[in-house]
Amino acid sequence: KKAPEAGQTVRGLSFNTYLGGKGANQAVAAKRMGSDVIMIGSIGNDAFGKSFINVFDKEGFDTKYINVSSKEPTGTSLVTVEESGQNRIVMTPGANLDYEADNLDAFKEEFMKASIAICQCEMKYSIIKKVAKMCKETNTKFILNPAPATKIDDEDLDGIYCITPNETELGILIGKEPTNLDEYIEGAKLLLKKNVENVIVTLGSFGSVLVNKDGATVVEAYKIKAVDTVGAGDSFTGSLSAMIDQGYSVLEAMKIATAVAALEVQKEGAIPSMPYKKDVFEFINQRK
Repeated sequence: KKAPEAGQTVRGLSFNTYLGGKGANQAVAAKRMGSDVIMIGSIGNDAFGKSFINVFDKEGFDTKYINVSSKEPTGTSLVTVEESGQNRIVMTPGANLDYEADNLDAFKEEFMKASIAICQCEMKYSIIKKVAKMCKETNTKFILNPAPATKIDDEDLDGIYCITPNETELGILIGKEPTNLDEYIEGAKLLLKKNVENVIVTLGSFGSVLVNKDGATVVEAYKIKAVDTVGAGDSFTGSLSAMIDQGYSVLEAMKIATAVAALEVQKEGAIPSMPYKKDVFEFINQRK
């Protein structure tokens, strides 16, 4: 019912193993929302790695872009989920860190073809720097999910099309912890001054707020019963990217992504609970 305090042991209700990880979650979310997706990353030469390859094949990704590490196991996370649906996560990067920025040079042509590149922070920081640089060179929209919470250099923020921090991650980015909506908006404006085009601060069950040159717009969350919030932010970022790729404005994409997250948290696991585009639009129409 509740995660243990320090030194405490509590009885769990169930145990399950699911495939996930921020990059994989976001890629699957974008794919299921109807966009073509290339997944670039690193897995271990182990059972989890083989399972990922099977899932990527099933989802329609070309697995030739996935590095199989001979040194590190597939990255894993230990997640505790409370009865309320809230979660606590300990992430061990493993093979995620057995990938170098120079490896991305082989994908320059893919960057030139792509409309959007999505990156998160479970890999080396040098990867973020490289993606930011390549997106500028190829005029590709860069969408960054700064999670796990990471301080991003000003030169790498410069030119980002959209960044999607939660409240905690925003605090790390701006160097002080915001505590209310006005402070979230003011914090986002600091990122705009660093030449980020769109800032979306995700606020869990309260929804999210978009801040850009046009001002600040709040999109409220749907009122639902959360079962498992693992992957909620990833479903949001992945589907947001897919909708922007398909021609929606950032605000309209954000509204659709809010519905995606609402559906995702009503099931257990991350990848298994990512909804499909048809179901998302049915959900939106039912709630009008």
